[in-house]
Amino acid sequence: MDASPAAEAASVADIDWTRWVAGDRATLMFVRDGRRVLLIRKKRGLGAGKINAPGGRLEPGESPRECAERELEEEVGVRAGPASWAGEHRFQFRDGYSLHVDVYEARGFDGTPVETDEAVPLWFDEDAIPFDEMWEDDRLWIPHMFAGRRFSGRYIFDDDRMVDVELDVGAEAPDRPRPIRSPVS
Repeated sequence: MDASPAAEAASVADIDWTRWVAGDRATLMFVRDGRRVLLIRKKRGLGAGKINAPGGRLEPGESPRECAERELEEEVGVRAGPASWAGEHRFQFRDGYSLHVDVYEARGFDGTPVETDEAVPLWFDEDAIPFDEMWEDDRLWIPHMFAGRRFSGRYIFDDDRMVDVELDVGAEAPDRPRPIRSPVS
């Protein structure tokens, strides 16, 4: 199933994810400083007003890691410390938009976070993440990321409401994920 019919999907199972192609590729970069996590309040673009990690769309010829590092610097003025790939998301929106997001996690950073035209930097303790001000899916996978487990999620969204989700979490070995099915009512 390609991106057009996928927009009509009522559930994750309705999409052939092996043939699905995202309209956009993007990244998120979670910066960790001990138990603190650097997040942002987005000022514009997809998810404006919500709290999220810094990130954005890939530019031509750019790798996902390069994108994550560039977006972090553009949005809050800091450079990531050592970063590693944490997981990925495939979002299909009912309006036809589709997005594949690679998630990175950095330990430490260089610089001082500053507000920009795109974002307001905010620090949170990892036990006090404001999930009520974030995308619905974040509360499902962020705790796994904090626990060091890699993940792969597939989602159906209607505007900013999550309709269905399937999240594969690799407890020990990322090549052997175990599915967590969570129908949304």
